[in-house]
Amino acid sequence: MARYDKGRSRVRQSGARGEAEYFRHPQALVESSRIGPRTRIWAFAHILPEAVIGADCNICDHVFVENDVRIGDRVTIKCGVQLWDGAVLEDDVFVGPNATFSNDRFPRSRQRPARFARTVVRAGASVGANATILPGCTIGRNALVGAGTVVTQDVPANAIVVGNPARISGYAGSRQARRPISQGSTTAPTWPEHVRGVKLYEVRVVTDLRGTVAVTEMGEDFPFQPKRFFTIFDVPTRETRGEHAHKTLEQYLVCIHGECSLMVDDGRHREEIQLNTPRIGVYLAPMVWAVQYNFSRDAVLLVLASAPYDPDDYIRDYERFLLGLTAQPRAVRAPQAAPPRRPRRRS
Repeated sequence: MARYDKGRSRVRQSGARGEAEYFRHPQALVESSRIGPRTRIWAFAHILPEAVIGADCNICDHVFVENDVRIGDRVTIKCGVQLWDGAVLEDDVFVGPNATFSNDRFPRSRQRPARFARTVVRAGASVGANATILPGCTIGRNALVGAGTVVTQDVPANAIVVGNPARISGYAGSRQARRPISQGSTTAPTWPEHVRGVKLYEVRVVTDLRGTVAVTEMGEDFPFQPKRFFTIFDVPTRETRGEHAHKTLEQYLVCIHGECSLMVDDGRHREEIQLNTPRIGVYLAPMVWAVQYNFSRDAVLLVLASAPYDPDDYIRDYERFLLGLTAQPRAVRAPQAAPPRRPRRRS
């Protein structure tokens, strides 16, 4: 039961958790009784009766929220946004001005589908001004949708997407990993600065008049004994590969032609590694989330794996990956460096 104090522009409502107060502008139309405490609803916003809005939200002018809409805590929705049936905004989401959500791929006047498509914006994600989100898409945790972007398919967690249609241009919070640059050094692994379970290897290179050979000895230079290999090529530029982690599998990646970007994530830190030479190999331990994207047209990515293909070893959902890290923390085995070579005696 809600009681509205016109003078103070406050609404006190009773619910299962007792009485809670939120702010409602005198020119706002709020029909729902499920508004969280400390939420602010500004002028000319319209909230339908069955909508649910969490605590500490900021609903700006001229926002429309339909019935089958669920909004989490600490969500900001800027002016001119309409949220139609089927929209779910999790905690800490930001929606920029005039962003457009849709819920019916084939709309016809006075013809309603049996159920509207569910569009989900995961926790911490941001949707830029004038972006358009097509029905049924999921925008992953902490993702960033650029202003004016048209989202036609799911956006991976932490991805930054821009353009029409949306394409990945980077990953939020990631750093550029260091790369060994000395071409004459031995195969000595170099840790990226932050991501656990990832190592860079500089591959030995031999060059003469006949060309160049990149060499790796499986016994002494390699972090595991490969049981399988595959190559990835002819990837459309805006498409991504990977987007998964492995429970027990170890991998080693080398871009033997062209270039692509590799994003690695251990659940706490992310880094991007530019793979543009066969001189660099990247080791991925189990429970490292990896994505390959920004493939050049001529890119060929070689992947060596420590075990035969096992579909049950894959974790393809980022939320499940994070839960796995929390539920079963494990120490990631660091690959052993090759023993140092004895220096030659000087005569």
